[in-house]
Amino acid sequence: MTLRETFAHQPIINITYGYGVYQLYNEEKTMLNLTSLLGFNFKWPTMLPAEVMALTLLMVFAILSTLEFQAPREKLPKKHLLQSYKTNIGLLIINSVGLSLVSASTLLVLAEHYSDKGLFNTLSSPAWKAVLSFLMLDLLMYLWHKACHSYDCLWMFHKVHHNDPYLNISTSFRIHFLELVICNFLKASLIIFLGIEGTMVLTSEAIMTFFIMFHHTNISVMGEKLLGHVIIVPSLHRIHHSTQRNEHDSNYGAVLSLWDRLFGTLTELKPAEIGINGNSPQDLVNLIKFGFILQTPPSVQTINLDAMIAEAAYYKAEKRGFYPGNDIQDWLEAKRDIIALVYGDTPVKNNSTRKLQCNYFKFINLNMNHKSIVYLRKSIITMAMNKNFNVPFLSSKVF
Repeated sequence: MTLRETFAHQPIINITYGYGVYQLYNEEKTMLNLTSLLGFNFKWPTMLPAEVMALTLLMVFAILSTLEFQAPREKLPKKHLLQSYKTNIGLLIINSVGLSLVSASTLLVLAEHYSDKGLFNTLSSPAWKAVLSFLMLDLLMYLWHKACHSYDCLWMFHKVHHNDPYLNISTSFRIHFLELVICNFLKASLIIFLGIEGTMVLTSEAIMTFFIMFHHTNISVMGEKLLGHVIIVPSLHRIHHSTQRNEHDSNYGAVLSLWDRLFGTLTELKPAEIGINGNSPQDLVNLIKFGFILQTPPSVQTINLDAMIAEAAYYKAEKRGFYPGNDIQDWLEAKRDIIALVYGDTPVKNNSTRKLQCNYFKFINLNMNHKSIVYLRKSIITMAMNKNFNVPFLSSKVF
């Protein structure tokens, strides 16, 4: 007869430990008493889901950083790379210790309290609720990131993340603590409004952290271009860290590239240089101070953009001897050059300025109206007449 059969008639007892209730037979209780008599301090091994995910992400960081050192996309000076790691890990520690009130655990508490009160509480399907919860959190990160590039008061903090000239996996932790506070406040508001469950908050946070580390990593990935149709990959995020403002105002997604494609902010280029223009601190203390400096752009004189484009197009036409047939192409190239020259490294402030930048892309699609072509030809002919040139298409019927 086994020990269990011997004590089978005796009641089962419950022992509560942490978050679980464990049922023990009396013989198992006897074994526990024996361990106590022998002087052992026995505890059931437990680990919370948040701890499991934190450990998993730590392992992911170790793997990606090893790949980064062993097979980097771009060769980086070892001295500067180590300085980047030192500063970025320092920021991570400060943010983790000093901002415990706005940490993921706080978001979990809110989720547990409001999960049955929010908008998603009307959904009967747990699967749909989970999918929509993740999509809404990912969309929030996209919109927040885009706002950080659109408003100087937010760019003031966000430029701390962009000033790392040596993009690597640790750059994903280079976040000013005030930016982190605002971001988590927005997440908390969305969690309360939608009633997102704690499990999905924890899962979404883990997925986003993984992808943010992944697309900051200085590595090349097999099938990267194909993956980029679905998620943000290192090559897509690398252009986001370009020194050129007209290039890094793009690719805002945290996980999915869907939002950038949907809202027309996706760019696929190779940046010439990483970081931000001008000198900026790379050490921890001065970098935190740097996040409080509002960089006011220099005042810009009022310009006649069309006149500048027309003159640039004139010189292009002059180079080809004013031979007809290429005037539209001249205008397109001139417009691209002038917009890059005027707005290349200046934040886009308002709708009128943004429209000027977007007009180029409309022209690329040949959405040129009759008035633009007329203006181009008249401008070229006027300048040519002033310089006593013979323009072949002077008698064009467009006039």
